[in-house]
Amino acid sequence: MIKQYFQDLKLEFKGYNSKKFTQDAMAGLTVTAVALPLALAFGVSSGADAAAGLITAIIAGILIGGLSGASYQISGPTGAMSAILMALAMKYGLKGVFLAGFLSGIILLTAAAFRFGKLVSFIPSPVITGFTSGIAIIIALGQVDNIFGTVSAGENAVQKLLSYTELGFTPNLYAVMFGVSVIVIMTVWPKKWNRFPSSLAGIIIALAVNWIFDLPVNVVGDIPRTLFSENRLTFDMLTLPNVMNMISPALSIAMLGMIESLLCGASAGKMKNEKLNADRELIAQGIGNMIIPLCGGVPATAAIARTSVAIKSGGQTRLVSIIHSAGLLASMFLLGSVMSKIPLSALAGVLMVTAWRMNEWHEIKYIFNKKFGTAIIEFVVTMVATVMFDLTIAILIGVFLGIMIYVVKNSELKIDASPVDIKRIKGHEVSENHVNTKIVYLTGPLFFVTREKLKLLAEYARNTENIVVSMRAVTTIDESAVSEFKEVVNIITGSGTNILFCGIQPNVKEMFDRSGMTELVDNDLIFWDAIEALKYLEIIQTEKITA
Repeated sequence: MIKQYFQDLKLEFKGYNSKKFTQDAMAGLTVTAVALPLALAFGVSSGADAAAGLITAIIAGILIGGLSGASYQISGPTGAMSAILMALAMKYGLKGVFLAGFLSGIILLTAAAFRFGKLVSFIPSPVITGFTSGIAIIIALGQVDNIFGTVSAGENAVQKLLSYTELGFTPNLYAVMFGVSVIVIMTVWPKKWNRFPSSLAGIIIALAVNWIFDLPVNVVGDIPRTLFSENRLTFDMLTLPNVMNMISPALSIAMLGMIESLLCGASAGKMKNEKLNADRELIAQGIGNMIIPLCGGVPATAAIARTSVAIKSGGQTRLVSIIHSAGLLASMFLLGSVMSKIPLSALAGVLMVTAWRMNEWHEIKYIFNKKFGTAIIEFVVTMVATVMFDLTIAILIGVFLGIMIYVVKNSELKIDASPVDIKRIKGHEVSENHVNTKIVYLTGPLFFVTREKLKLLAEYARNTENIVVSMRAVTTIDESAVSEFKEVVNIITGSGTNILFCGIQPNVKEMFDRSGMTELVDNDLIFWDAIEALKYLEIIQTEKITA
């Protein structure tokens, strides 16, 4: 893999020149402008502080971006991750966030070693859409305090909302003014001005107003000019009891990191016509998330917003990610004192709009407008589970529900019987004298759910000399169905009716052979198609007449 990494780097930078570097530099600075307000906002909303968000974005951009499985991935703190971390920080504090982030890195490296990246493709699209919408709701609910300047209590967004009934809800009008102003600016910002991010414009305006009037609102606070925060993971925290407590949150963080990063890579890869190396991306995410907590940052994933900006801005290589980090680092050292005056309600406004835009509205409208019942159920259940429980449980519920719905919808076994169709056998040198023969067509899976239906074969065999069972549309069979089949065959042959089979698929035939079904019905009575079976019956009838 290391050899492949350097080969890909060589190919990525083949023909690299000053023109391409200029494109990378401009794209990197553009991503910096987009990432700066988001890093500050996601740092605060994660239960940490703005500095933690900046540290995460800087290190992720350099380390994860440099090792990434593609040239275009931009990683950093994200809204989805902050939603999980907010509840984690409330319950375990920052030490819990750092330790869970470190362990998630180990889990991601393990997932890469076992090539688990492919598992993401097994998650149904409505489940991912529902999960994303659930995360958006959590982000929005989690910003109520900041945008209104209120105080609540609880370990998750729902508990915080309910706590207002006891603590009261008295909004700070200045905070509301800043939050609403940023939301309005980001909403009405003209598309032709998109080179200058609307979120940054809103933050700058809010900062300028608060700088001039020094209004009574909560602000970001001091931003240390260092990449090694005083609050960071230390190795003395890695005790067995602490590790065991953090396994479940770490698994949720790792799963989210895997899903977000690989989906971002798949989406952005189509934009740049470059395929993501999933295993290498997971390694990059794993290494990054092990190192970031040691510096005082929160867990990171690839971010589609920043990645798409990088591609649309003309980024050529992974230097875009590194240059964007350099821009954030310069902002930390040169503008730290200025950014400390940013109202938290302004950052909350950014997150409110981000939460709204996170929803895959096109996909949501599509499944509801087309009335895809299964997709709607998967979407709604996953969204509610994400809000009420955690990511791991929500994803498992969504996937399990999808599997169950699929099984129910596709577990129907159809059995149709008809006399021999004279028109269909014309030209095949088959006699039309098959009045005592029925063709029975089986369509669908044969397994424990559908095994009872096989008893219908015995009904169709009554008062019939021969039945030919066509199984071309049966693609799978389990031992329960084979066992039932053997009983039915014994009943049919015991009543004096001949039973023949045709069109058996190879995997079904294998189960017949292993279970003894082939011996029971006699291998000579299994044919390629119904025509061959009918010809065989004619031969038998001729021999009887001759005898």
